Formats: sequence, C-alpha cells, structure tokens
Amino acid sequence: MSSLSRELVFLILQFLDEEKFKGTVHKLEQESGFFFNMKYFEDEVHNGNWDEVEKYLSGFTKVDDNRYSMKIFFEIRKQKYLEALDKHDRSKAVEILVKDLKVFASFNEELFKEITQLLTLENFRENEQLSKYGDTKSARAIMLVELKKLIEANPLFRDKLQFPNLKNSRLRTLINQSLNWQHQLCKTPRPNPDIKTLFVDHSCGQPNGARAPSPANNPILGSLPKAGGFPPLGAHGPFQPAPAQVPAPLAGWMSNPPAISHPDVSSSAIGLGATSMSGNLGPTAALKRNPPTNPSLDLTGDSDHVSKRMRTMGLTGEVNLPVNALPMSFTGHASHSQAFNPSDDLPKTVARILNQGSNPMSMDFHPIQQTLLLVGTNVGDIGLWEVGSRDKLVLKNFKVWDLSACSVPLQAALVKDPGVSVNRVVWSPDGSLFGVAYSRHIVQIYSYHGSDDVRQHLEIDAHVGGVNDLAFAHPNKQLCFITCGDDNTIKVWDAATGAKQYTFEGHNAPVYSVCPHYKENIRFIFSTALDGKIKAWLYDNMGSRVDYEAPGRWCTTMTYSADGTRLFSCGTSKEGESHIVEWNESEGAVKRKYLGFRKRSLGVVQFDTTKNRFLAAGDDFSIKYWDMDNDELLTSVEADGGLPASPRIRFNKDGTLLAVSTNENGIKILANSDGLRLLRTFENLSYDAASRAPEPSKPTLNALTAAAAAAAAASGGGLAERVGSVGSISDVKPRINEEQNDKSKIWKLTEISESSQFRSLKLPENMRVTKISRLIYTNSGNAILALASNAIHLLWKWQRSERNSNGKATASVSPQLWQPASGILMTNDVAETNPEESVSCFALSKNDSYVMSASGGKISLFNMMTFKTMTTFMPPPPAATFLAFHPQDNNIIAIGMDDSTIQIYNVRVDEVKSKLKGHSKRITGLAFSHALGVLVSSGSDAQLCVWSSDGWEKQKAKHLQLPPGRTPSAQSDTRVQFHNDQKHFLVVHETQLAIYETTKLECVKQWLASSAPISHAMFSCDSQLVYASFLDATVCVFTASNLRLRCRINPSAYLSPRVPSNANVHPLVIAAHPQEPNQFALGLSDGAVHVFEPLESESKWGVPPPAENSSTSNAGAATSVGGQGAEQVQR
Repeated sequence: MSSLSRELVFLILQFLDEEKFKGTVHKLEQESGFFFNMKYFEDEVHNGNWDEVEKYLSGFTKVDDNRYSMKIFFEIRKQKYLEALDKHDRSKAVEILVKDLKVFASFNEELFKEITQLLTLENFRENEQLSKYGDTKSARAIMLVELKKLIEANPLFRDKLQFPNLKNSRLRTLINQSLNWQHQLCKTPRPNPDIKTLFVDHSCGQPNGARAPSPANNPILGSLPKAGGFPPLGAHGPFQPAPAQVPAPLAGWMSNPPAISHPDVSSSAIGLGATSMSGNLGPTAALKRNPPTNPSLDLTGDSDHVSKRMRTMGLTGEVNLPVNALPMSFTGHASHSQAFNPSDDLPKTVARILNQGSNPMSMDFHPIQQTLLLVGTNVGDIGLWEVGSRDKLVLKNFKVWDLSACSVPLQAALVKDPGVSVNRVVWSPDGSLFGVAYSRHIVQIYSYHGSDDVRQHLEIDAHVGGVNDLAFAHPNKQLCFITCGDDNTIKVWDAATGAKQYTFEGHNAPVYSVCPHYKENIRFIFSTALDGKIKAWLYDNMGSRVDYEAPGRWCTTMTYSADGTRLFSCGTSKEGESHIVEWNESEGAVKRKYLGFRKRSLGVVQFDTTKNRFLAAGDDFSIKYWDMDNDELLTSVEADGGLPASPRIRFNKDGTLLAVSTNENGIKILANSDGLRLLRTFENLSYDAASRAPEPSKPTLNALTAAAAAAAAASGGGLAERVGSVGSISDVKPRINEEQNDKSKIWKLTEISESSQFRSLKLPENMRVTKISRLIYTNSGNAILALASNAIHLLWKWQRSERNSNGKATASVSPQLWQPASGILMTNDVAETNPEESVSCFALSKNDSYVMSASGGKISLFNMMTFKTMTTFMPPPPAATFLAFHPQDNNIIAIGMDDSTIQIYNVRVDEVKSKLKGHSKRITGLAFSHALGVLVSSGSDAQLCVWSSDGWEKQKAKHLQLPPGRTPSAQSDTRVQFHNDQKHFLVVHETQLAIYETTKLECVKQWLASSAPISHAMFSCDSQLVYASFLDATVCVFTASNLRLRCRINPSAYLSPRVPSNANVHPLVIAAHPQEPNQFALGLSDGAVHVFEPLESESKWGVPPPAENSSTSNAGAATSVGGQGAEQVQR
C-alpha cells in the first residue's frame, strides 16, 4: 500500500470517529494495522473482554512474532486463567490452560507445569509468587501497566501508538476542495451549485452568467470547522511555479509547532535498517518512487501477516529477537526488562583504568581500530591510548604551531592568559585524520599514520572566541570539517587544504554544537546555540531552513543513531534540568522524552548512542542507560565509584566499550562480554619493536596480528601507504631474509591425525540432508545455521548449562537440532531444476532475527524464531548466487546473479537501484568495506572487481594470478572476505589463498595449493588466522599476516573409520565463530557438520617454536597442502 493510501486510511478513521461509528473505527484499526488505539485497548482489558482484547491485538501481532508479543499474550492469558481460578470455575480454568496457555509449554515447560499445579490449590494465592495478588480490578490495572510497557517496547507497534495530527474533518475538507475545483472548471459556474452525489464528477448546467464564489468561503459539503479551511483556488492550478525543494527531513521543522498537542510519530519502516520519514515532505515527494513504506514485503511478522503488513517493509537491527526460547516468568507483575535482560548487551564492567594526568573533556574511539582512544583535556593536552594494552601512545601539550599566522586578538589573548582547554576531539570517518577544537580560536587537524605516528596537518584560526564543536562530513564527496564558535557562526573547511568553503550566519548566540547528516542524498547540518535555538543549513549559503526551540534552551547536542534513521538531542538548562529527547524529523516535534535524570544536574550532561538501540548519559555520578524505544530508565552504573557529577562518556563503534571520565584525571573503560573478549586479545599480544619504532622503548603494534578491532589505522596519504606504514601485510615484496631471521614469527607446524589431539564435535544429523552448501554461526555465537543442497535449513542451538555457562557454541557440549513447536522447516523455493544442482546462498541479519536465502528459486525471507516464510521475491531467471547486506543500511542488499550481474536491491521500496556489470560468469562472492565505502565482488571467471558503494561505479578490476599450467574447473568459485582492518581482503580460489590490498587491488600475499584443490576458507573472527579446507578432506590453519601454515588437521582425526575411502567425503564450507578466534565449523559433502577447537590445555592452533631453533628453512616458504614435504615459494 502506498504512502498516500495509508494516509487515506487515517482520514477514514478520523471520519468514522467523528461520525460516531465506534465499532467500525476499531475494526478498521485492527484490520489495517496502522493505529493501535491504546485507550480502547485499556478499556477492554479493564472490562475483562479477553476475546476482544486478543482479537484486536491480532491485527498488530501474533504470539510467536517476537519475545515482546509472546509476553503480551502470556500475561493476558495468565490473567484470564487466574480470574477463572479465583471464581473457582475449574472447568473454565482447564479450558484456558489447554487452549490458551499450552502454546507456551514448548518455550518454557517448567513454567507451564507450575501454572498447571495451581489447579490443585484451594486458593492460588498459596503460591508464594502469587501471594500478593489482590482483587480482579487491581490485578487488571497492574497487568495493564506491564502490557503498556511491552507494547511500547515492541518494534511491531513502533509508530502505531499515536494518531497523526490532523485538522478536524480533514476528509470533508479534501472533498470540499475537489468539488469546488470541479465546479470552477465549469465554463459558467453558478453561485449555488446543486451537488447531489459524490459518485460521479460534478458538472454544471447551462451558463447563467454568474461566477462561482471562492472555495474558501463556499463549503459545498456543509458546515466545516474553521480549522478545515483551504487555500484559494489559485494554489491548486495546474501550472503553478514550484517552490524551492526542502529536504524531507527538514520540511516539517520549517513550520510552527502543531496546534494540536499530541506529537506525531513518523510512519517509519519497521524492520532491518534504515527507515524513511513521512509527514511534510518536499513538493515532489509524492511523485518519487521512494515511498516511506514498502508495497511488497514485511520483516516484522509471520506469513499470516504479510498480506496486512506488506506496507511496512524494511529491515532493522533493532528488533533483536532472540534465537533462544524466551525465558518467561509469572512472578507477580514484575517489569518485563527483568525477563529479557536487554542491559546484558551494555558495557558495565570496569575493564581498564587509565591515568590521563588532566581532566578529560572530550573523547573519541577510532572508527576502525576500536580500542584506540583519543582524549582531549582541560589544559589543552591531547592523549592517544591503546586501551587494550593500556599504553599511552601519544601525549601532546597545547602549542600554537605558527603564532605569526594567528589573528592579533588571539595573540593578545594568549599573552594575557595562556590557559587553553579542549572542547572537542573527533576522528574522521576513515580514521586517517583527527581534529581538535580548542577554547581559544584554534582548530588543529592531525594526520594519523598508525601506532604513535601523529603528524601536524592543518592549523586554523577558525572563530573569534572559543571553538565549541567540530565534526567531519562529506558534503560533496570531498572530506570537510565543520566548526562552530562563540562568534555565532558555523564554518565549513576543506580537510585537505584548510580552505574555507562556507560560513553560516543566523544564530544570535554562541553556537554550541553541530550535527552534519544526509538523507536521500540531501546533505545538511543541524546546529544548536546557547539561546536554545536549533537551526538547519544546506550547503548553499541560503540561510537557515529551521528555527526551533531545544528542550532546556541552553547547552544542547544532537546526534543520529548509527543507522542514521533516528535523531536525538541532549540538553541541560541553566537551572540544571537535563533532557534527552527523540525528534520526529518530519514534524520538528519531540517524539519521545526519556525520564530518569536527577532533578538538578551538577553540570552539562553528555550523551551518546550505540547499536541503534541504546542511549547513555553521564549524570548523578553514574552512567545512565535507556532503551531507545522506552522512555523509562533501563539501568544505571556507578563504575565502582569515583565518577564526577556529569562524567564525559563515549562508546566505541560496536558499542562493546565505553570510555568514562573520572574524578582523578583518569578514564575508566567499561566493557560488555564482547568488549572483555576484545581486550583479552591484547593481554598476551606480542609487539614487533623493529617494524617502525626508532627506539625499543616505543614498540609498534603489528596491525595484522592484532585483535579484531585493533587493525591498521589510516593516514592522510594513499590507503595502501597508510596500512603499509605499520608493518602490515601490504609489503608487496616481503623481505624473506629478514623474516627468516626473526624467530618470533616462526611457528612449528602442528600435525593433528588423531581425535585426542584436539576437540571436535559432530552435530546431530538430519537424515533428509545429503550435502551442506552454506554454513554460518549466528552473530550471538550460540547457534550454527546450515543450508543444505536440497534447500533445507538446519539450526543447531547451544543452551546454558553447568558445562556451558555462557550458552555459546562449543565443541565440548552437544547442541540441539532446533525446530519450533510447529515442526516446520525453513525450506527455500526451488526452481524446476534439481535443487542439488543449484547454487545456494544466504545472509543473516545482524540481530539473528531473519535469514535471507535462495537455492536456485526465489529469494526467501525467514523468521528465525518461528521458521515461517515471511515473503519471497525476485524469481529467476536470473537466479541469485550470493547475498550480502550493506553494512550501514540493511535495506540495501547486494545480490550476485548467475548471469554475471550484481543487483543492488532496496528491500524497503522493492526496487533494483543499480545493476552492476563487469564479470563474465556467475557471481560467487561479495564483501563490503564500510571504511572504504566499496563493494568487492568475485566470480567464476576468477576476476575481482571493486565498486563504489556510493554511486556503484566500478573502480578497479583484476583477474587472479593463477599458477602456470593450472586451469581451474569450469564452476570454480572465487570467494572474498574483508580483514577486520577493512583495507585488505582474503581471496579464496581452488588454486590459492591470497591477500589483496583494496585501493590498488594488488596481491600482497599468496599461497598456492600444489595438490588437493581448496574447497573453502575464511578468516577467524579476529583476522589473525585463516581456516582452509581441501577436497582431500584436509583442514589447515594459517597465520593470516603471512599465510604460513601453522597447523594441519588430517582426515583421520575427524572422519569416522566407517566412512569408505571411496566415498570422497570432504568439507565444502567453513564457518568461523564470531567471538572465539580458535573455533570453527565444517560443513561436509555427506551432510555432517563438525565443530573444531584446540585442546583447552593448548588454547591455540599450533605451538610456539622452541627457544633455540637452528632450522629456519620453513620460515620463508609457504608449505603446500597435499604434497609430501613439498614447498611452494611464497610470493
């Protein structure tokens, strides 16, 4: 359903309500699923009309849609059951138990048993957990509070809880305008036309010489409220000059605040990724094929709901449905947050304490090397920390680089008072530059070249007075930085030359913050000033497009969620009242206000966002967290004490670490479980002191043997040079002699031939499966998903237990081959051909809620919780052969095809945005680099292509360097996967493994297979290892930085002796655990899946060399697989 059709439903709802058709109103609300009437729902719950309550809910969600929905239905049915018991109506209670509550038994059998046992009690209040249950009326009221929280938190109800702001009788007004317009088109319109029907267009009789009155005062349909007036007919003429277009996100902000006092909620797309705004769009918005809702797909419910919710497509990383069954409780009416524990994802554990030496004022984590923290302090110092190793890499005191180039006022001010504070430090998007905004005039831009190599780049006397904020942006595909200051201006500067490009004037007070952003290719800047004004600017010197008041009307900062779809601001008033709010961009109105601040904050509160889900702020000597979809405080953390009243805070990009300033000039690093694991990789990390540092006392971190986020950072020069500068794999011609002499890099090859030498686990089998085509771990790390060649998906889940306390995948505990209670299988649509002959592919959403998959037929979208098919799309030919989600917009999917093209498909609008042509055979691999903004593709033609993910232009192409005399098979796949540094990628071909540098598309390392062809390979989660499988059933582990073999697992170690030697059973696919770098899984040609881990006593694949090792002949050679003692010289 189009956006206008959706709005028509709202107009009809308003009309029915005004005409008192109450029953019809609620029926349409339910059937359309557009507006959930909370008042009606409350009334029905208070009245105990349980059938109507569930019927109304069914228009918006079903029991198994997600965990919130499941809890809503459970609470309602539990209450109905308890009321029957309270009336001693045992037969009714049994009926409810069997018909309504038994569905939850498959998710929590113990809970169902306990509910059943209530039948044996004379009074269920004898159960300790229900001892406080009062009378029916109070119990319903308490339950209703819980239900409202669950509904507000449920992503399926997002933007459905508030009715749009409409003038009274809006539908009548539109019809009145239409009729007046039809009457005006008459050759001789009459003053009082006699309109008797709406079923056909109005036409006039013969002329009588009279002219029709202005429609503004001729309400043909009868009396209309004053608010229902409309503009003169001239405004509706067919050839009116078009007004200057205003970007959709800003259009609503240009008008005054709405007169009606309940704020609109934008009808954003629900689901995986970017949403789009509705409301006051630009004048051409209705003509674009870019509706805010999707006419064909929906990712928020099951197949029964697709027909109803097709209009709200979009994929969002915020739904967060669990793979594990919902742990439900009926202990009274406790808050749902206790059952779901969303705060488990938050960094709350103090993992590092750093001593900066002066008070941190601003902090920012590197966008790629996510353990690298930049700090600016109250005395003008700049610090650069590697928080993993606790090393302070850089400390720079404030110094004007060229005093003679500074303005006279600045020179005079520095002579009078040399004290300077840092107001803002921030990295550029690719981490090659960082900027520092000072409290006196100055902005300094540094280039970063890895480790402790920081160089002066630009110094600008930017503003008269303090520079209050600084941000990087790409207004015209060219990197710029934006500053604002005490002189009431905003300025835009070229980041390469320092040339001033724009100056925006219009604020009447010092400008406190800037927030650059873009929507639908329209780039703009929000700014806030100390008088509380919010303004917005396009890069056109045409003045502010917005003039709005910020809550608190003093110090306010604004930021978008990571996916760019939701806008938030945090402000503190002069009286100390703090506010965090979410804005409805399309209306310029506050959409949600978050509660939980102390009455008077002792300072200006700073805030940050993470994971498109959480907000955090430093307040009341603690860090406070909110779920973006719930205005109540989620939790607060004191970080073991020692925090100032309003601590400075900053998340790293993945939200696994949070930096917090302390009272004693220090910084605490808080981590969640993933963050702790990331930091742990540094504890035994060896440093290569000779790679760059001039002195042994300043060791340089080897970028490619670092942990997952500790990848090579980039400088202002060419990307290849930046990565190469930190001793990475980008040396095209490795110094083999030096490597031979460096014994610290030599690993003794470990041969594994028996099962006792490592941990392996064969997962429970499905007899219907004959071959595993695709394999992946879920992002949570507690399950493995496989796609078999017959189009069936298999899901193995590990549960928490005494032997497996964290519930993660492990080779030590067997998982369950999981299916929902319905018993259905996720089975792909298949073409008329044999599915065994088709190419299989799938991609998993970031939150493990959905899987997109194909096996030669249409692409299918499955709900991972229910296994139900949400929808299918893009029927062959051509058939999809590879799928990849865009890293920053999950509504964009790159789809490789068997006709050699790549289709860039926008799920939300059901439209192919681009078709990329450059390969000559089917596409076999796709990988995005968010840091470089590129897509790398590979095909059966053994060719690599690099495409810009901005305009989808082809940047480079190159064929693989195949060994002489080796002709690959006709259907040989070439796979690609990016290293964690996002600059290099792994290429897997049956003849070789190779590492390529992306910007120059140059092969920097290569390992050639001399005997058995390679079937698959991939990086470990920290990119330190490469796991590879071969058609002779051998599995090998390589060190990623040099592609040297360190461990070989022979078939005898994991294949059953009962497997005939002529069966040719071998691994087809490999999957690496997303958090455990030494765990991986194999999918075999006989349908089996194995999980491999090293022995706990060894913890890693391969063992270090002995202290004295005179033989170093292996160090400079890459050992080939399958060759008895053969060696293949490394390139």
